[in-house]
Amino acid sequence: MFKYRDEETAKKILQGIKDTGVKAKFMHICGTHQDTIVRFGLEEMLRDAGIEIAQGPGCPVCVTTSHEIADAITLARNGVTVTAFGDMMRVPTTIGSLFSAKADGADVRIVYSIDDAVKMARAQEKPLVFVGVGFETTAPSTCVPLHKEDCPENFSVYSCHRICPPILDALLSLGESTIDGFIEPGHVAVITGESMFRPVSEVHGLPQVIAGFEPLDILMSCYMLCKQIREGRAEVENEYTRLVRPEGNPIALKLMEDTFTPVDRHWRGFPLIPKSALALKPKFADHDATKVHEDILAKTPEVKEEANGCRCGDVLRGLIKSEECPMFGKVCKPSNPMGPCMVSMEGNCSISYRLGSKRF
Repeated sequence: MFKYRDEETAKKILQGIKDTGVKAKFMHICGTHQDTIVRFGLEEMLRDAGIEIAQGPGCPVCVTTSHEIADAITLARNGVTVTAFGDMMRVPTTIGSLFSAKADGADVRIVYSIDDAVKMARAQEKPLVFVGVGFETTAPSTCVPLHKEDCPENFSVYSCHRICPPILDALLSLGESTIDGFIEPGHVAVITGESMFRPVSEVHGLPQVIAGFEPLDILMSCYMLCKQIREGRAEVENEYTRLVRPEGNPIALKLMEDTFTPVDRHWRGFPLIPKSALALKPKFADHDATKVHEDILAKTPEVKEEANGCRCGDVLRGLIKSEECPMFGKVCKPSNPMGPCMVSMEGNCSISYRLGSKRF
């Protein structure tokens, strides 16, 4: 709930947006931003000010493809211990989920960090795989144990990590919907800094604002975007100055550079996107699950990307709102998810289902 002082500030920002005279559609690339928007009823406030907000592919679990999850399931069903974050466990595929593999007797475990997975690997002899998911925010932590001399020989990483800039370009290049500006994820920018977003503005002439996660952060970022549009600018501005520095985190960036190489990969709901994912460099082949367990992964069956009727891909591209999917709240609920957008706490469908009726 807004505190009184915040409520007064919010009203001033909203009036400032109205005063610009700008009518626009902005997209954010962050599940936490979506949670804030829905939880505090910002969508309606902004709509009254002439601004439409769309959620893009900002949920790491959601953009991970069914094939990648099927790879993890196949590893688990062939004698490999598979560890992953909790949200990954319930994502359905046409060959089941990691949880269903566990129910069938496979060794599948939830971890809260990669350190948990490393400790588990040390305590056993059979091979263990950590499924690494997330954007630039979480990728550096995946790197750390791989650079230590005591990294267990039976430990490997299956990298599902993605990076932000290529997906921004893909969204604009597809041309499926009008996007007048991007609200960029502050936690990603804490690692990367501001510069990685600039090519999008330079190539596509689009304003961007890096935003924090409080309601006032979201409102202020919309005002800053409107101000850029009114003044005819297309720049990267930083609203989240209390944590984001222009240079980002040089140590984390160097760690990622030394560990990963960008590769072409599909995202859920998208065609193949060049240099949009992170694979381990050849020097880490002994800890790269795609190399260590290549023979098992060759057994992964073909899977459909979506369940019949699920429109998670359209939600991730900002083409529809969750409530417009015919399955939403009927067949598809958090207790019976038909796609990852209803599984992950950062998924638009899950957020809409849990918080959509709440207005503070």
